[in-house]
Amino acid sequence: MDSIDRRKTYIIVMDTETCPLDRDFEGVTPYNMFVYDIGWAVVDKKGNVYETKSYVNRNIFFEEKLLMDSSYYAEKLPQYYDDIRSGKRKVATWYNIRKDLVDTMKRYNTNIVCAHNARFDDGATKNTQRWLTKSKYRYFLPYGTVIWDTMRMANDVVVKTPTYKNFCFENGYVTKHKTPRPQVKAEVLYKYITGNNDFVESHTGLEDVLIEKEILAYCFKKHKKMTKELYA
Repeated sequence: MDSIDRRKTYIIVMDTETCPLDRDFEGVTPYNMFVYDIGWAVVDKKGNVYETKSYVNRNIFFEEKLLMDSSYYAEKLPQYYDDIRSGKRKVATWYNIRKDLVDTMKRYNTNIVCAHNARFDDGATKNTQRWLTKSKYRYFLPYGTVIWDTMRMANDVVVKTPTYKNFCFENGYVTKHKTPRPQVKAEVLYKYITGNNDFVESHTGLEDVLIEKEILAYCFKKHKKMTKELYA
C-alpha cells in the first residue's frame, strides 16, 4: 500500500477469453459469451506494470464442460491445466475474481479499466455476471468505472497514418470489406509497434493484456488527440 505513488494515474488493462452459450449462433456477440479466462495488469500511461492477475473462472471452466469444449480456443485447454498445476493461473469463482478486481481498483485509487475492443470485454463480463447470478447482479465492473478502448485510441493515433496503412496492405493485414481497410487487431498493431512481424497473439487473458498495454503506451507517447472512452 505504501509503495503506491498516489501522484500517478493508474489504469487496469483487462482481457477476457470466452466460450459461446449457443454454438450455432452466427457471428460473435458478447451477449452470447461467457468468460472462462480473465487477466489484468495495473499500468501507467508509459506502460509500466505494477501488478498482474491471471484467473481461470471456476464457474465456467470446470462447471460448464460442454460450453468449454465449444470455445474458440478449445485446443488450448490442456495448456490451461498445465498452467493451473504450475500456479501460473489461479482458479477462483467469478464472485471472488470480481472481488479481487474491485479491491485492486480501490488500492490503486483508479476507476479506469481499459481493453482492446472494450465493448466485447464489457459485454462478456456483464453477460457472465448476469447468468451466474440469475440477473440478481447485472454489472461486473463497479459503478462509476470509466472504460477506455485501445482500439478507439489506435484508430485515432495509428491507423490513419500512411506508414501503418502501408504496413497492413504490404502484409495482407486488411479487412474483407468490398474496399479493404487496415486491420485494427491487437496482434497487428503490436507487430507494427514492435517491428516484430512474426509475433503471434496468445489469445489467453494476461498474455494479451501485456501486448494491449503496449498499444496504450504507444498511443500516449504520440501526444495526439484521441478518443479514449468506449462510451464517449
